[in-house]
Amino acid sequence: MTASATRSPTDGSPVGRLVDEYARGQDVDPAAYSAFIAAYSAAVVGYALLYRRSGRTLPEGPRAGDIALLGTATFKLSRLISKDKVTSALRFPFTRYEGDAPGPEVREEPRGGRLRRRVGELITCPFCVGQWAGTALMGLYLLSPPAGRAVAGLLTSIAVSDGLQYADAALHRTASG
Repeated sequence: MTASATRSPTDGSPVGRLVDEYARGQDVDPAAYSAFIAAYSAAVVGYALLYRRSGRTLPEGPRAGDIALLGTATFKLSRLISKDKVTSALRFPFTRYEGDAPGPEVREEPRGGRLRRRVGELITCPFCVGQWAGTALMGLYLLSPPAGRAVAGLLTSIAVSDGLQYADAALHRTASG
């Protein structure tokens, strides 16, 4: 969504007037994200209810190492989903290719009407995807800490590998230039 885009005024209802006041003429409609908030909340509540009905109890809390592992894995998974060239196959119905980005990533812009555009905004934002990815990884960790650690370990090892690839490329540029 570009900052220069303008939106049409809403219907004049009290909520519409608040949205217009908030948006200040820009193509911003916070109410359009309500469905995503509702879906995320319903998924978390549904998972919590199923978890409780299963008779499981929550662990005392993740260890610091698990938090670091899950955090790094969430970072990598959110980048894979939102920016990776290969996963553009999942994003293309909702985005428009803008060009290559550094490494294996692409730049994309959301496209389409209301829902399609909002999905495009969500899936091209690694910070937005991170919320969903982190929740899914934590859910797996709560179901089975070994499985959660294994999946997080895989994603973390890929993130470390990516960092080493960038470091190696930078070293070669410095050595040759």
